[in-house]
Amino acid sequence: MEPSFSTSFLLFAQYGGKAVIPVEDVCRDYFNHLTPDKFLRKVGAGEIAIPVVRAETSQKCQKGIYLQDLANYLDKRREAALKEFKQLHRQ
Repeated sequence: MEPSFSTSFLLFAQYGGKAVIPVEDVCRDYFNHLTPDKFLRKVGAGEIAIPVVRAETSQKCQKGIYLQDLANYLDKRREAALKEFKQLHRQ
């Protein structure tokens, strides 16, 4: 059964309508086992496949995740979890 609300809609409500969510908030809510720096290193190394938006070209500028990119990432992780679940629970 598909969810009644889209992931992007739920994230829109969770983050108060922000288009770009600060990395610190994304880490707190979805990657709480990582510090923001470790999260950014994993993204840079390709271990976490999610684009990071920079407010400007400076390395020290505010970094965030575009809401739809986070929604897509979460949906892909859910698809992978469902596939694994179905393989483990075949009847």
